Amino acid sequence: MEYRETLDWMFNKLPMYQRIGSAAYKADLNNTIALLEHLGNPHHDFKSVHVAGTNGKGSTSHLLASVFQEAGYKVGLYTSPHLRDFRERIRINSEMISEQAVVDFIGTHKSWFEKMELSFFEMTVGMAFDYFSKEHIDIAIVEVGMGGRLDSTNLITPELSVITNIGFDHMKFLGDTYEKIAFEKAGIIKPGIPVVIGETHPETAPVFQAKASECKSPICFADQHFDCDRIHIDTDAIVRFDVWKESHLHMEAVDLPLTGNYQQKNLTTVMCAIDLLRNRFQLSDDCIRNGLSHVIRNTHLMGRWQILDHDPLVIADTGHNVDGIREVVAQLAEMSYGKLHFVIGMVNEKDIDHVLQLLPHNCEYYFCKADIPRGLDADLLAEKAFVFGLRGKVYSSVRDAYLSALNAAGFDDLVFIGGSNFVVAEVV
Repeated sequence: MEYRETLDWMFNKLPMYQRIGSAAYKADLNNTIALLEHLGNPHHDFKSVHVAGTNGKGSTSHLLASVFQEAGYKVGLYTSPHLRDFRERIRINSEMISEQAVVDFIGTHKSWFEKMELSFFEMTVGMAFDYFSKEHIDIAIVEVGMGGRLDSTNLITPELSVITNIGFDHMKFLGDTYEKIAFEKAGIIKPGIPVVIGETHPETAPVFQAKASECKSPICFADQHFDCDRIHIDTDAIVRFDVWKESHLHMEAVDLPLTGNYQQKNLTTVMCAIDLLRNRFQLSDDCIRNGLSHVIRNTHLMGRWQILDHDPLVIADTGHNVDGIREVVAQLAEMSYGKLHFVIGMVNEKDIDHVLQLLPHNCEYYFCKADIPRGLDADLLAEKAFVFGLRGKVYSSVRDAYLSALNAAGFDDLVFIGGSNFVVAEVV
């Protein structure tokens, strides 16, 4: 098969949560265990850092990968979902897996995959680990897909486990309380392996402490030891931070080209993780600084408070659950602009009502549906939004909604695109 044929087979023949939702979810690791054994257990061939969390795990993974890359390591980065190109999920030192490597992997194992009835995510994890092994990487930064305990990535034994935060998302699978969700995320904690928890909350801290105690794993709550203070903000380019550890200045004037306010929490988590890893991996201050400031160049991170244009200002962000949207709305409220034009689409299986009630009223909405089966019908989204006092028009596609917003916006207006990874993916 050629690359396009291979992608078509992967997207259409393998159950894919990104496209169809719960029908693709596998609530056990049996398939992944069998797959990795079939591949010769490639995940045993490299060191890793495992990153889970409701929000921020993607940014955290990219930041860690960039720091290791600046330190001269050959770094594998596995993330999901992709925005534009499937190969975004599997990178080594910023370079996506080649089309030929994808074709060869599927071609070699296709009949076995079909016999095993693998999901898309299971197959992709196997592809990533096989590729990392064959390319002899030094370390992989591996982002959890969903939850942790039953996620296909959870067969690695990492150097460090990281759990960024806990919020309400994927509750159908992970539970409907913070404690239940934390239990699933805590499943990535391995015996004797240190774990960093990004944020301390009274409902979830005991869950993490109990799991760490059971595993005899050292546990560190990042926000109890590190603090990142913004000292300069240039919304078009960088945010500068002073980093404090135990109330002492740890690193002065660190630049971050990720201007979403929520990145302050992610940076705190990353600095704590790096502090635990730096002696084992020779991560110098210069490597840390350069890794943070060059994260977009090094890892091609997209969709996080990404500025797409000026005059009018156009921003896209992949925040899609209650906590993510709350961060978006808070940052929009801090900004000055003439009028807000909000291009929004969502997917089924999300807490839609609770998200909609967070959104501002004093703006124009452009309701649309991403081009995936999971996408929520734009007319239904508009009807639900109307109940919460949100007004706008329905558009036949994300592109139509985006172009209409651009045409309607004045030079001092703001066009925002969000509500779903998949809406952002059609614009960035």
